Amino acid sequence: MNNPAFTRNSAFTSAGYATPAQDTVSPQQLQDIYDRPATLPDREVMTFENTIAKTLGAFAVLLVSAAFAWATAEQFPAIVLIGGVVGLVLGLVNVFKREPSPALILAYAAAEGLFVGGISSFFEAQWAGIVAQAVIATLVVFGVTFALFASGKIRASARATKIFLIAVVGYMVFSLVNIVLMVTGATDNAWGLRGATIAGIPLGIVLGVLVVLLAAYSLVLDFDFIQKGVQNRLPKKYGWTGAFGIVMTVIWLYLEILRMLAIARD
Repeated sequence: MNNPAFTRNSAFTSAGYATPAQDTVSPQQLQDIYDRPATLPDREVMTFENTIAKTLGAFAVLLVSAAFAWATAEQFPAIVLIGGVVGLVLGLVNVFKREPSPALILAYAAAEGLFVGGISSFFEAQWAGIVAQAVIATLVVFGVTFALFASGKIRASARATKIFLIAVVGYMVFSLVNIVLMVTGATDNAWGLRGATIAGIPLGIVLGVLVVLLAAYSLVLDFDFIQKGVQNRLPKKYGWTGAFGIVMTVIWLYLEILRMLAIARD
C-alpha cells in the first residue's frame, strides 16, 4: 500500500533488529532470537546522515545524466526513449530486489536522468522558462513536506495510505486510458483527456494538483520508512533503499509539475 521500494523489504515493515520485551517467549521465538545477528556497531547501521549522503549521491548522478541529455536531446531525440525504457526496467528491478544494490540504484538514477533531461529540453524549447518553474515548485513541495514531517505536523496513517492507494490506482487507470485514446486517434487534443475543460479549467490542471498532493504524501511515506529503518538500527546498506525511494518520488513529482505547467501555459 506504500512506496514499493520499501514495502517489499521486510526490514522496513517489521521490528527489524529490535526485539520487544515479552513476558513469555515461545520456543520458536527463542530460536528466531538466537538466529538473529548480533547488534551491529554504530558505524555499520543505517543513519539519517549516511542515508542523506547516499540520496545526494544518487541525485548528483541524475543531474549529470540530465545535463548530458539536455545538451544532446536535439541531435539525438531517441535518448529520451532509451532513458525512459531503461529507467523503467531498472526501477522494477530495484523494487523487486530484496537487498539493495548501490550499482543498480545509481544506474537507475542515470537512466532517469537521461529521460528527465531530454523531456525537459523539449518542454523548454516549447515553453521558455518552464523547467526553472518546475524545479522551483518541486523543491518547494519537497521542502515544505520535509519540514512538516520533521516537525511532527504530518504523519503517515493507515487510513490516509488506503486513500492514497486508491487514488494512485485510479490515476494509473486514467493515464493508461488516456494514452490509448491518444495513440488510436480517438482524441485530437495534444494532451488527450487532460485537455478537456471543467468550468473553463483544463482537466490536466485539476489532475495535476491532485497528483502533486499524492506525490507529497508519497514523500511522507518515504520519510516515515527511513525513520523506522534508522530507529530499528538496520544495516547501513539499507540507506540505499531509502535513497532509491526518495529519488523515485521526486522524479514523479517533477514530471507531474512540468506537465501541469505546460497545460496551464498551452
